Amino acid sequence: MATTSIAAAGEFDGRDFARTLTTEPGVYRMLGSGDQVLYVGKARNLKARVESYFARGAHDARITSMIMQVQRMEVMVTRTEAEALLLEAQLIKALKPRYNIELRDDKSYPWIRLTAGDEFPRVSFHRGARSAPDRFFGPFPSAWAVRETLNLVHKTFKLRQCEDSVFAHRTRPCLQHQIQRCSAPCVGFIDRHDYAASVRHACLVLEGRSSTLIDELNHEMERAARELDFERAAGLRDQVATLRRVLATQFVQGERGDLDVIACTSRNGKACIQVLFFRGGMSLGNRSYFPRFLGAAAEAEVLRAFVVQHYSAQTAPAELLLSHAIDDQELVAEVLSDQAGRKVKLIDRPRGDRARWVDMAMRTAEAALASELAANATVSARREDLRQLLGLDQPPARIECFDISHTMGEVTVASCVVFDANGPLRSDYRRFNIDGIEPGDDYAAMRQALQRRFSRLARGEGVAPDLLLIDGGLGQLRQALAVLAELGIDSILCVGVAKGPERKPGHETLIIAPDMRELEPGPASPGLHLIQQVRDEAHRFAITGHRGRRSKARQKSVLEDIPGVGAKRKQALLKAFGGLQGITRAAVEDLSTVDGIDRALAQRIHDSLHQR
Repeated sequence: MATTSIAAAGEFDGRDFARTLTTEPGVYRMLGSGDQVLYVGKARNLKARVESYFARGAHDARITSMIMQVQRMEVMVTRTEAEALLLEAQLIKALKPRYNIELRDDKSYPWIRLTAGDEFPRVSFHRGARSAPDRFFGPFPSAWAVRETLNLVHKTFKLRQCEDSVFAHRTRPCLQHQIQRCSAPCVGFIDRHDYAASVRHACLVLEGRSSTLIDELNHEMERAARELDFERAAGLRDQVATLRRVLATQFVQGERGDLDVIACTSRNGKACIQVLFFRGGMSLGNRSYFPRFLGAAAEAEVLRAFVVQHYSAQTAPAELLLSHAIDDQELVAEVLSDQAGRKVKLIDRPRGDRARWVDMAMRTAEAALASELAANATVSARREDLRQLLGLDQPPARIECFDISHTMGEVTVASCVVFDANGPLRSDYRRFNIDGIEPGDDYAAMRQALQRRFSRLARGEGVAPDLLLIDGGLGQLRQALAVLAELGIDSILCVGVAKGPERKPGHETLIIAPDMRELEPGPASPGLHLIQQVRDEAHRFAITGHRGRRSKARQKSVLEDIPGVGAKRKQALLKAFGGLQGITRAAVEDLSTVDGIDRALAQRIHDSLHQR
């Protein structure tokens, strides 16, 4: 792969630039003022593709606007067109060019994890990196879909779900056994052989081979009946009945493989991608995506961008059923096949029964898009009402809100949440761990958080908000104004949000700087509804951070404050004894058996815990 960077002197001449390019495949980047990346694209023939932008002829409004802003271009020559396609997806994800279609939802999918190497394997929810030798089933479109499937597994096969540290130190069955969702291997209520059979049965269901499992269970039931083991036969009968009842709502008639059904619809400058997930013939649910793009874009173009970006990060199933034919369909299929290590088919406009699934995905996408457009209209109405309420020329494009959370002064955390015209901008959320202040001093905490946030802005880093909301009354608002004045920032409108009488929602008082005039919009005000939404999100984000930090601090204060006990030894102790209570009950001899704990340190740990 080779990289070329060419800047034009003065006004950019795209046709002259194109004449210098190779006819090999590669990726090109269009850059505007300040080297802002406007667009990233891939080409089978770089010279021909770039020439097409600057040749005489009609372009749509989006492309015309983009070309007018180009000040220079960069190209990267690749060995193959497939390599260029992958590089294009990676650069779009990393650079977020303004004129590309960008897939905003980048959360990792949840999986079901089955531990390997354990005598009694554990089945659980998993999100994040997947590593051998554990087995993973999925991906699932949502956490809800995982929990529904885990509910089936626990109810039918009674596999354990507890952590290893808990499992190793149980002395009697837990509640999960009492409600018949665990066979209690921790206390020997099931032997290793029978538990392994349950694990194998669960794997058959998770692999989509439920018909094979049901046949096996039926044969076992008949054998148990012939041997006059009627209690076992009745248990197997109930297990088969449970499987048939639950799976009847999840399996697709006539489908046995892995496939995703993907449909795209667009209206009023927005598009919705709807994906139906099927694994082993079992429906895992659906998920909506709303890609971001400027101007208008054809549905096939949006669909192609989604497939390339989405499956560059996820392993594609054996088949993708598409609502529209896409450009480079054979090339995309080739790239996805190479990534998956097996053949992946892209099928547009399928026939027969499969056409019904595409139609269902399309109708679901249309309903989701209508709901999204209605929600956006509500947001727009709220922003317009807020503009009138605060007497602004334009609705605020960026709103930031600060809140403070602590428990009687313990481990204070400040939050900053950000909303733009589309709602929460979670990538810009920030938390600040507040230290060096008098416990419980909310004014000092607010001051420290604001200094840390806006000192970066004073240095020319980051983006300034149009509206700064402070959760609190006149005192907190004055802290904000003092910080901004010290930093020489005077272009931000500051508003304090004071709780009303009896702290009832809808009765908040808005204190507007600099003249500190007060407004009480009342519970019917759409502008106040938007402020409440932002304030409540700041409150939630602060509390979540505070609780996590408090939990960590309390755990650390007991063990890691003991000289010689760091994070690794703490984890070893917790794993060995199942928790702090088990460590406290342990004798010095038991403590000294843990790796890294000698007799002297064990005595110190024992003495420290029993002095508290």
